[in-house]
Amino acid sequence: MLKDRIKEAELNVKNYLEEGLLKKVEPKKEIINVLINNAEESLEELKTIKSSLWRIVIAYYSMFYIANAVLLKNGYKIGDKISHKVTADSLIVFIRNKLKDELLSSYEEAKGEALEGIKADEIIKAFDYERKKRSFFQYTTTEKAKENKAKTSEKRAKEFMFEMKKLL
Repeated sequence: MLKDRIKEAELNVKNYLEEGLLKKVEPKKEIINVLINNAEESLEELKTIKSSLWRIVIAYYSMFYIANAVLLKNGYKIGDKISHKVTADSLIVFIRNKLKDELLSSYEEAKGEALEGIKADEIIKAFDYERKKRSFFQYTTTEKAKENKAKTSEKRAKEFMFEMKKLL
């Protein structure tokens, strides 16, 4: 992950905590379960949606919900204002290294694998990229471009969900 993006996220998270946009809380299992269910339902809904635009949006929201479940499990609650940016930055600051550790333990069975750090960064970057893409494609693009991007969004959302669930 780019060092500048990590530094930006660290500075932003410090400010979010000071401003109350992000709060340290006691994890609540019932809320975590609601977020997990929302994420799974969103992924399931992708199978029935024909619109490329809405597949991109729904794929992103599945990632958003599971990311917030993982953050809450780790004691962080995202507020209502700029929640998507706060979530993206919080993933980088609080979850990125936990994901690396989880991937490392998964890869220990396959000796010689040295990609755990790269894969963790790619998974976290996928959320940030989908957040930006959802906004762009929701408001300006052609149908052909949307269809191609929708397939990529679905693939990323499924991989993101798989990896984030390991942290729950």
